[in-house]
Amino acid sequence: MSDVLAAQDTGTGEGVTRGDKNRSLWGEVRYELMRNPVFWISSVLVLVILSMAFAPQLWASTSPTASGACSLSHYRERPSSQHPFGFTATGCDMWSSVVWGTGKSVIVAILVTVATLVTGVALGTLAGFFGGFGDTIVSRITDVFFGLPFILGAIVFLALFPKRNVLTISLVLAIFGWTSLTRVMRGSVIATKQKDYVDAARALGASNFFIIRRHILANSIAPVIVLATIGLGAYIGAEATLTFLGVGYQRPTVSWGLLVAEGQNLALAGYWHLLVIPCAFIVVTVLSFILLGDALRDALDPRTR
Repeated sequence: MSDVLAAQDTGTGEGVTRGDKNRSLWGEVRYELMRNPVFWISSVLVLVILSMAFAPQLWASTSPTASGACSLSHYRERPSSQHPFGFTATGCDMWSSVVWGTGKSVIVAILVTVATLVTGVALGTLAGFFGGFGDTIVSRITDVFFGLPFILGAIVFLALFPKRNVLTISLVLAIFGWTSLTRVMRGSVIATKQKDYVDAARALGASNFFIIRRHILANSIAPVIVLATIGLGAYIGAEATLTFLGVGYQRPTVSWGLLVAEGQNLALAGYWHLLVIPCAFIVVTVLSFILLGDALRDALDPRTR
């Protein structure tokens, strides 16, 4: 019986030992993250980005959509000592535009990530744990969506909406983004349900719901969390791409994709800041989430330690 209890503790992360200290599975993850400089750098960048998204007034007091905020007298004005980022093609301060445009991309990415995470965890858990006909149906539907080009499919679906906003863009991206999380979760659940502590719990009379909640989810969700974190950055880039192609946000909305679309031709005429600055914000944001996901992956994967 002591061996069974030890196996259960190991499976739920309650008996992980490192050196002469006993830590839980998530305590070990926290320990690894605290000593990883990549985690700290990416976390600071992500916090700055989130503050720009949800409290832009802390970084730029005036919204570019406010009355009188833009003036054609500053049309394409280059960076100067008073305005280090210059002005946009519509005469708005570039710094204010990129700060207030952060929320449009980040909110879409968060909504899509939450929707795909819930869908992927639910479908992947049910398909991987119970198997059978339900697993076959989920797997075949997943294969169908994997065969659809992500950006092309999103363009076609968004073209059906006369007005594109946060909800419509998030809905379309979520429709095409749940498959990866579902497949990863399914594979992780299949591997976890074959562990000894799951067999021990079933032998002791535990219900399927208890096993899923207590053992399966706790030991299967780690790779899904990593993939979802990296996906946040990918969805920010996807939203900017769709807006750049003309099927995302529309004026008077302020968005990074719109700034890139307006600056692509003018950059060749010498107004480099119209293209470089919004692209730099997109690159730094996407890279921050990818680095954060890599740090989580290293901490959650014991084979890297």
